[in-house]
Amino acid sequence: MALLQLAVARASQLTDFTSMQAFSPSPQEMILSPWRHRALIALLIQRDISERYRGSILGILWSFFLPLIMLGIYTFVFSVVFQARWSTGSEAKTEFALVLFTGLLVFSFFAECFNRAPKLILSNTNYVKKVVFPLEVLPVTTLGSALFHLGVGLIVWLLFHLFLFGLPPLTALLFPLILVPLIALTLGVCWFLAGLGVYFQDISQVVSVLTTALLFLSPIFFPVESLPDAYQPIMQLNPLTPAVEMSRDVLIWGQVPCWPAWGLYTVVSAIIAALGFAWFQKTRKGFADVL
Repeated sequence: MALLQLAVARASQLTDFTSMQAFSPSPQEMILSPWRHRALIALLIQRDISERYRGSILGILWSFFLPLIMLGIYTFVFSVVFQARWSTGSEAKTEFALVLFTGLLVFSFFAECFNRAPKLILSNTNYVKKVVFPLEVLPVTTLGSALFHLGVGLIVWLLFHLFLFGLPPLTALLFPLILVPLIALTLGVCWFLAGLGVYFQDISQVVSVLTTALLFLSPIFFPVESLPDAYQPIMQLNPLTPAVEMSRDVLIWGQVPCWPAWGLYTVVSAIIAALGFAWFQKTRKGFADVL
C-alpha cells in the first residue's frame, strides 16, 4: 500500500509538471502516458488482481477454475444437448471444447474490459477530486488485469491441448501478434466508455446487454462459414470476429493469419484507440464537476 501511495504521489508530480501534455489528445500522448506511468500501472494491476480474490478460500486459483467451469458448461450445452459440431468433420467433443475455449479466451478478455469501463471513473472518484492523477491509465490498468486472466486461461488451454492432442502447432507462437490489434481496439473502447460513463451512468446497463449480444453474435460457438452467404459479411463487421478467427487459425489449425486482413484490422483498431483516447482527454476536464 505504501508503494502504491508513493507511486501515486510520483505520478501526481509528473502529471502536474506536464499538465498540458497529459491532457493532450494526441496519439503520441496515448503511447507516452502509459510508459511514463508504467510503475504506477504495474502496482495498480497487482492491487486489482489481489483485491478481486481477497477473502475467497481458493484465492487466485479461481482464475484457473472459472474458465474450466464455463468451458464444461458451454461444451455440455452445445456439444451434448444441441449436438453441435465444428465444420472440420470431426465428431470429437474434445475438439469442439478446445475450439470453443479458444474463442472464449478472446471474448472473455474483451468482455472483462468492456464491462468494467463505464464505471472506471465512478469507482475511483478520489483520484478525480483529491489528487492530480493520470486518469487515462485506469483503462490501461483494467487491460493489464484482463491480460493476466487471459494468460492464465492460455495456460489452461495449453495443458488441455497437451493432454488431448500433444504439442500445439508452431503457428501458436504468432498468437501475441493477433493480440496487438485486439489490445488497441479494447483500449479505445475502454477510454470511450470510461469518459461516457461519467456523464451517462445508465451506459453500464446498455453495455451488459451488448456483452451478451456480442457473445452470441461472435463466431465462438460456430464458424462464420456456417452462416448463409448473405449474413457472413455482417458477421465480419463484428470487431471480435477477426481476433477470434485468427486466434483459432494460429492456435488450432496451424495456419498463418492472412496478413493483409491482420494489417487492416490493426490500422482500424489503432484509429479506434486514438479516437477513444482523444474523447477521454477532451471529456475529463468536466469529471470533477459532474462527480
